[in-house]
Amino acid sequence: MTDTPAIFQANIHTVDWRAPYRVPPAQAATLIDPTGRAVESLDGDWHFAIDPYDTCLRARWFEEEYHDCDGRRYPVDFSFDQWQTTPVPSCWNLQSPQWFWYEGSAVYVRNVGFEAGPAGERQFLHFEGANYATYVFLNREYVGWHRGGSTPFSFEVTGRLQADNRLVVVVVNTRRPDEVPTDNTDWFNYGGLHRGVSLVRLPASFIRDVHVALRPGSDFGVIDVRVEVDGAASGATVELPELGVAEEFVVADGVGTAELAVRPELWSPDNPRLYEVAVSTAEDRWQDRIGFREIRAEGNSLWLNGEEIWLKGICHHEESVERGRSLTADDIRLNFALAKELGCSYVRLAHYPHSRAAARIADEVGLLLWEEVPVYWAIDFGNPDTYADAANQLAELIRRDRNRASVIIWSVGNENPDTDDRLAFMAGLARLAKQLDPTRLTSAACLVDPSGPVIADRLVDHIDIIGINEYYGWYEPDFAQLVALFDNSRPAKPVVICEFGADAVAGRHGQADEMFTEENQLAIYRQQLQVLGGIEYVKGISPWILYDFRCPRRAHVDHGYYNRKGLLDATRTQRKLAFTELQRFYARKAATG
Repeated sequence: MTDTPAIFQANIHTVDWRAPYRVPPAQAATLIDPTGRAVESLDGDWHFAIDPYDTCLRARWFEEEYHDCDGRRYPVDFSFDQWQTTPVPSCWNLQSPQWFWYEGSAVYVRNVGFEAGPAGERQFLHFEGANYATYVFLNREYVGWHRGGSTPFSFEVTGRLQADNRLVVVVVNTRRPDEVPTDNTDWFNYGGLHRGVSLVRLPASFIRDVHVALRPGSDFGVIDVRVEVDGAASGATVELPELGVAEEFVVADGVGTAELAVRPELWSPDNPRLYEVAVSTAEDRWQDRIGFREIRAEGNSLWLNGEEIWLKGICHHEESVERGRSLTADDIRLNFALAKELGCSYVRLAHYPHSRAAARIADEVGLLLWEEVPVYWAIDFGNPDTYADAANQLAELIRRDRNRASVIIWSVGNENPDTDDRLAFMAGLARLAKQLDPTRLTSAACLVDPSGPVIADRLVDHIDIIGINEYYGWYEPDFAQLVALFDNSRPAKPVVICEFGADAVAGRHGQADEMFTEENQLAIYRQQLQVLGGIEYVKGISPWILYDFRCPRRAHVDHGYYNRKGLLDATRTQRKLAFTELQRFYARKAATG
């Protein structure tokens, strides 16, 4: 037992109170794949309290020291079992008016029952997403931590579970200049366990990761399989029943590969064909539904399955008025249905990894995806620890979604200044993306040199697609500069205009030159589309944005702490005039091929 002076003095006098928790954070290499597994959901009501002074971590509430060594009771500053409850998954900001603007630490507590499985079984706590830093404690002991608000992470807890267990999770959404994202962004800083939590049971030797993909340049005739096994295994079998495949291959030192000479029906937005795929070892079996397609860039062109494509797109944030970032499958399907109604073949999921469900649903409905990590604006590019954070988030995203046919682009950043440190940082991320997944293209939302104006960013030498954000007609009122930009630029790679747009309050009407009216937004869209549709090297667009979203930095009375550039209002029920204009443009694009 700890004596009284230690409890009531150490935590208030310790300056570096984070030191005990500075073990390496959970990494992509320790991530498990819950796809097709025996998963026990831990979602539901958890006891909850905000913790503005980080007292749970400072004073080690999770140890639950209620008595001194002689049995006398301590006064404590927490009451886990009497706290109010909040649902998981959810964003705490929308669970109580007093938490709406809260930034800091919050504590989640849940009691978990457990029945032991067969001999040798291993157990993992798995989190799909918690914003931003997460500290996990089980039965009064520290399990580990993770940073990154939008990617999944796992902790092995084999041997640490009892019949009755106390799980304490501290989530911290404090914005910090040395983290990813940094302390200044253009979206709302939701906090909490905003995606699901589960207990996953696996055998002693289990399949940790599987990557199945059509080999680029194989004339659509070779599927590559790569398997990572945690534990002893000498062989594995891959099955694609619809293609008549059941092939054994060798596993050595935890890794096995197979080369399948088959010709699958190719996945595309017009034909989102998915195949049942299973990989098994002597002890474990993994299965998923996977589509096969090839995406490549050549010169100024983009090619899907050997056919040139033009990306008819839209951006959207992971946001709901009622649920914040805790979107349901129905929310995602509605967003994608609206994109399809616009005539989109492609969606940019901004500005951080959206949920696992988003890419899976895109696979089903037939939408191409741009996915990105929140290397956003003024990241601390010279800090090696910040780079490690970004690289791990990118690796977690790629391990999660590289079996999704819908995902064609990994983006490594958005609107970052062209400095030497930034170039080294983002070029490193682009190389990492290619190492982890050579079957997809890389991009970033690059900046324009306004002195030209001209597309001039040193990062373009390290990525496959040049993404450009431009707001001519809005932030840059001189629209003639957009024409000059394209006249002055002759890039050797395809360009995707990944953002343009203008704010409009839904239902507000007026003259075309009156800001925040639907007519003004419409006029800017008409100008943009007239120019963009005629630029030979522009191979797609994703205007900003599908629907309005919360943003604390938007304090103008017409913003009302929302970014109003949506083609729909925040409820996704009211279409602005520009919605139909973009819809007509995409219909013309489709008609002309």
